[in-house]
Amino acid sequence: MTAYQPLFEPYRLNDRLTLANRIVMAPLTRSMAGPGLVPTRAMADYYGRRADAGLIVSEATIIRPDGQGYPDTPGIYSQAQIDGWKQVTAAVHRNGGKIFMQLWHVGRLAHSHFTGEQPVAPSAVAFEGTLPRMRELSYELPRELGREEIAQLVADYARAAENAIAAGFDGVEIHGANGYLIDQFLHHDTNHRADDYGRTPENMSRFALEVVDAVAARVGADRTAIRLTPGAYVHMQADARDRAVFDHLLGELERRELAYLHLGIFDDSLSFDFLGGRASEYLRRRYQGTLIGVGGLTPQTASEGLAQGRFELAAIGRPFIANPDYVRRVQQAEPLVEYHQDMLAELV
Repeated sequence: MTAYQPLFEPYRLNDRLTLANRIVMAPLTRSMAGPGLVPTRAMADYYGRRADAGLIVSEATIIRPDGQGYPDTPGIYSQAQIDGWKQVTAAVHRNGGKIFMQLWHVGRLAHSHFTGEQPVAPSAVAFEGTLPRMRELSYELPRELGREEIAQLVADYARAAENAIAAGFDGVEIHGANGYLIDQFLHHDTNHRADDYGRTPENMSRFALEVVDAVAARVGADRTAIRLTPGAYVHMQADARDRAVFDHLLGELERRELAYLHLGIFDDSLSFDFLGGRASEYLRRRYQGTLIGVGGLTPQTASEGLAQGRFELAAIGRPFIANPDYVRRVQQAEPLVEYHQDMLAELV
């Protein structure tokens, strides 16, 4: 028996999917798409080599052209992109794996360098700073979305989910975390609206729930998941009033019987006073469905978290970049290759 036995127990996600183990390959932005933001053969090989994870969550994938904020990030809005992703899902399934696509729009973190137009956001509030990997470009002032545009975005998320299933994915994870578009609606720092998408917890949760419901109606609730960042630790400032927004949102998500809820955080040792401790602890108190823990987990801390019921699945990020055979190495108690920044430059 391995020292990390909880990691290697099968997990029944729902009636449709049973995972071979509790290890999730976290979404990792690699910026390796080809022309037209089409997934490549190298991406298929990259994911296929990691298919022994219980579940892979793909890198964040753009739902429509104006959602791009990083170079060479793949999309899921054109037929060429769908066809490119088919070779990725085929490689994962051929090796016995399961894979969800993470659906993404960056909102105010988009840039006209990629899109040719002004970014959109809940409110006309700019993020101060420069673009990752393109430090010569500063973020731009977004324009506030109109109500009809919000409805169109909801429809576009649903269409992207449908495209993902057509490309062979087992489900989709809505990216509602890390300061991107959906998260911007959920925090007072970025949502200054005075209509029924702002001001109150119910209104500020509305867009996220409309997206969840539209996606679930299109592809099934059991194929729909969401990632959240209640602590507002990246791309925005925290506000104690955000707690009430997430209290309401999580209560609504609890009733929807989704595939899972995924915490979005790089370091789960961080404590947030207005959440009463770590973000993962707050989510566990508020959500009793399948929860994916993340944030600097090691095989030891992941096993402990699973054994203690703090989460049902454990997401591993950068170690998967350095170790395509991460699952085998942990199971056989072999040393892990240490991740370093230079590894981002190529798919291995």
